[in-house]
Amino acid sequence: MELGFIGLGKMGMNMVTRLRRDRHRVVVYDRSVDLVKQAEGQGCVGSNSLADLAGKLAAPRAVWIMVPSGAPTEETVQAVGALLQPGDMIIDGGNTRFHDDVRRASELKKKGVSYVDAGTSGGVWGLKVGYCLMIGGEEAAVKHLAPAFTTLAPEQGWAHVGAAGAGHYVKMVHNGIEYSMMQGYAEGFELMSKSDYHLDLARIADLWMRGSVVRSWLLELAAGALKEDPKLEHLKGYVQDSGEGRWMIADAIEKDVPVPTLTTALFTRFRSRQEESFAEKMLAALRNAFGGHAVKR
Repeated sequence: MELGFIGLGKMGMNMVTRLRRDRHRVVVYDRSVDLVKQAEGQGCVGSNSLADLAGKLAAPRAVWIMVPSGAPTEETVQAVGALLQPGDMIIDGGNTRFHDDVRRASELKKKGVSYVDAGTSGGVWGLKVGYCLMIGGEEAAVKHLAPAFTTLAPEQGWAHVGAAGAGHYVKMVHNGIEYSMMQGYAEGFELMSKSDYHLDLARIADLWMRGSVVRSWLLELAAGALKEDPKLEHLKGYVQDSGEGRWMIADAIEKDVPVPTLTTALFTRFRSRQEESFAEKMLAALRNAFGGHAVKR
């Protein structure tokens, strides 16, 4: 099939490369001229503007947007939507809050443009193993786009999970679970790193991949990281978050659903970014005040 593709970052470039392997016609645009040239080297058709990209696609046009979440995605959706005609489609493959999907789908529907949200998981490994795709939107648009989804995903690796916003909602929950799994591994490996047994953590991570109940792709990645840097001495324990954990907690509060593990994992990330915690200074001050316990100045 034919697809417009906007955003040629680490994931975007791998995705268009995978699409070209299956001989899809892909018209690309990125602010970086060099990245457009790189994609042309994979057989993509380059464009120098959003209007140029739209003009190189035949109706019904389908445009996949893979740019940073938040304002960049919002601005791109609005700009592309203004260029499209009834029957055309926009696919947002980034990390968007599902409420925004519902609003965009409603706005675009007024002009006859379909909006599809594609929760995309696979990271930089997607080129090799494929991307797990969680799709939200109208049935007709999803059916039209199925050949592209089938190319991008591993076997049985994509599903139409519901109406507009459902794809990103499922991806949000997916990422919340991911936070919790990562935190569990992190705490367990820290405890073993303090053991008197002088444990080979890389070997243990690899061992647990052999039939244990805690095996996972994340554990496989942990084994690789520990083999390269057994004590992780070349890393700083500073952990960002991309927003989905916050959104999931907000949704859980709205629905009165307890998510304590995710909440702890997210708040641990917040703590990792503090050079020194005011809260912990307060704890030291209070212990000193009521009990005369020693403090470090």
